[in-house]
Amino acid sequence: MKAKLPQPVHESYLKHRRQAAWQIVLPVALTALIIVALIVLVNVATFNQGGDVARWAAISTIWIVVPVIVAGLFVLVALTGLVYLMKQLLDITPTYTGMAQDYVHKAAGYIKRGADAVVRPIFFIEEIRASLRVFFGRK
Repeated sequence: MKAKLPQPVHESYLKHRRQAAWQIVLPVALTALIIVALIVLVNVATFNQGGDVARWAAISTIWIVVPVIVAGLFVLVALTGLVYLMKQLLDITPTYTGMAQDYVHKAAGYIKRGADAVVRPIFFIEEIRASLRVFFGRK
């Protein structure tokens, strides 16, 4: 046995049900009816005696091509906007990338000097040891 859950009966739920019927179900059903009516109209006009198949083929082609053209225009506008934004970005970035490159070059110089200063005492001690070995004839 499956237990049935009680349906909510509060006002907001009832309002939601009415809105779902008017805003979702009705437009979808009307659109489906219009499409079916257009299909019937095209079939009756085309396949009756004296129907002009070439004209209806051209009309069908137009209905297929128009959405593709509209989508292509949206893509063209989006790409044009992206190209414009890239141009603006490339006008701005060389200034700041040049400044960043200068700071990195300065930092590299400081890092090299710091690393040399850290190892200079060790190299100095090794130089003295090597000189003493050579002076006393040891290898």
